[in-house]
Amino acid sequence: MAIAPRRHSRQTEIRYGSHSVLVGGGAPVMVQSMTNTDTADAIGTAIQVKDLARAGSEVVRITVNTAEAAAAVPAIREQLDKMGVDVPLVGDFHFNGHKLLTAYPGCAEALSKYRINPGNVGKGSRHEDNFAQMIEVACKYDKPVRIGVNWGSLDQDLSKRMMDENAKLAVPKEADEVLREALIVSAIGSAQRAEELGLPGNRIILSCKVSGVQDLIAVYSELAKRCDYPLHLGLTEAGMGSKGIVASSAALAVLLQQGIGDTIRISLTPEPNGDRTKEVVVAQELLQTMGFRSFSPLVIACPGCGRTTSTVFQTLASDIQAYLRRQMPVWKTQYPGVEEMHVAVMGCVVNGPGESKHANIGISLPGSGESPVAPVYVDGAHSQTLKGERIAEEFQTIVDDYVKTHYGAAVPA
Repeated sequence: MAIAPRRHSRQTEIRYGSHSVLVGGGAPVMVQSMTNTDTADAIGTAIQVKDLARAGSEVVRITVNTAEAAAAVPAIREQLDKMGVDVPLVGDFHFNGHKLLTAYPGCAEALSKYRINPGNVGKGSRHEDNFAQMIEVACKYDKPVRIGVNWGSLDQDLSKRMMDENAKLAVPKEADEVLREALIVSAIGSAQRAEELGLPGNRIILSCKVSGVQDLIAVYSELAKRCDYPLHLGLTEAGMGSKGIVASSAALAVLLQQGIGDTIRISLTPEPNGDRTKEVVVAQELLQTMGFRSFSPLVIACPGCGRTTSTVFQTLASDIQAYLRRQMPVWKTQYPGVEEMHVAVMGCVVNGPGESKHANIGISLPGSGESPVAPVYVDGAHSQTLKGERIAEEFQTIVDDYVKTHYGAAVPA
């Protein structure tokens, strides 16, 4: 099935030092994430940023909500530099961003991008002044800005005015339809105002986040028709566990398949003390399974059935998948192209050999009642047969050897 062409959009560059990430304009869909540490804790935040970057987040957003948080941003950047982490940092501002960016120039300069929510920059006459102040700082330091509108914090003056106007129509629209339109009007209107204030159009990214799958699809489908700014996709407040993963994937997959979306975040609620990097892995796997990008070798494994009463194949598939992800920070520099590799771990003779032959490397473990041997296939051909207690270790060695001989600098000239 053909992949939908990317919609035409401007291209924005997010820079830190000599490192840059391109968003829009045909660039690959970018993955981003956000910390949940107290930003005032510079060391703790830097460690989480490092973990997210190591997992594959190409930019990381941090909350800048207090004077202490703003003061800590340069220290976070410095700590990341010491750890050799050049991922760009995005500052998330609400309510007092105009004050913090002005009072803490070190923060304004250390950040690579600002996120501004036009619904939370002030009310009445203060809205225009506060927004303008933040855009002026962005212009001063040449920082791109994401104008991020959110269903839960929509500009109340704007939404009330549009609701009142709708009520006067002969045939009023449904309230949800008016609110979706208000999101789009807020985003595009704020972007146009930012350009009037001097921020170049190629330094602006837009988002209109909601928490409902169908609402998100409707909003972005319309937003993409009415502007050429790069679009950041994300289902806000997606939820926890499988619900958050399924809802985010359902919404974003529809839009991405239509060519809509230039950068994504999966907003998962982590389990208590859970691993924040899960949202990065989900975003990568969404893009990779749809054929848009490759981040890590894919493991193909069967779901198991009555033929596979042993858990050996499940354990091996889990261990191999975890091993491949752990190796990727090193492999991606030493063995470019390894992210395209497919590994199959199958549980019985029904589909095991056939599926293994389709992968770069495949192993077909014995099902219930089958001979206790595991044939291994390399690039479609039977390579060897493993048996005994060390099948897992031996198969991992085969994977390592394949990577070293088939990718990157190790490939013979």
